[in-house]
Amino acid sequence: MYTFVPSWFTSTHCVMLGLLLTFAIAHSGGAALREKAEKLIGARLYRILFALVSLVLAVILVVYFFNHRYDGLQLWQVQNVPGIQILVWVLSAISFVFLYPSTFNLLEVAAISKPEVHMYETGIIRITRHPQMVGQIIWCVAHTLWIGTTFTLITSIGLIAHHLFAVWHGDRRLHSRYGEAFEKVKQRTSIIPFAAILDGRQSIKGKEFLRPAYFGVAGFVLLFWWSHPFLMNLTSKVEW
Repeated sequence: MYTFVPSWFTSTHCVMLGLLLTFAIAHSGGAALREKAEKLIGARLYRILFALVSLVLAVILVVYFFNHRYDGLQLWQVQNVPGIQILVWVLSAISFVFLYPSTFNLLEVAAISKPEVHMYETGIIRITRHPQMVGQIIWCVAHTLWIGTTFTLITSIGLIAHHLFAVWHGDRRLHSRYGEAFEKVKQRTSIIPFAAILDGRQSIKGKEFLRPAYFGVAGFVLLFWWSHPFLMNLTSKVEW
């Protein structure tokens, strides 16, 4: 009996795609329902529920990825190439710099302060209006380069696809909330990194980057680098 499914396409590939789809639906769907849900149960309670669901699904994704990252076909092997490990760590550190907005307003994330929808136009937003998407792409490129398997490649494609959808979805929600004010911000910023700076719509202002969150990002990168072997060992004990 013939099959069109290649032998390297293991069941774990399908499981990861299913987990990514579940996370995307929960996260983007939760964001879409935010305005209506906050009216029903309040902003703080909704933030707690949204954060718990997102966190649980994210942990499952990370653990499953760690445990199966070498599944499937090995497309390339560059881990022994001089300089590749340093390149991957540098790209990973840069990716967290772009991912930093999630570290802002931590009191709102924890629902200690009332969660609000913010429309930024400073700091890294001058470089790209969607830094989390850019950071995710950089992270995916770095880890796919390092690992080189079909499982990692498919995982990266799924993550990038979700974040590209989130670009459209996020702009749509901001337009719905802020209308013309957001359209003006949209005109002064760009999705492609540095595009608005190169064509003169924006300029880098160094003082805007002097925020405690950046020191937190630096500390997180160092902590992650130090604890990486421990995390690999810990997640390997989870049988999935």
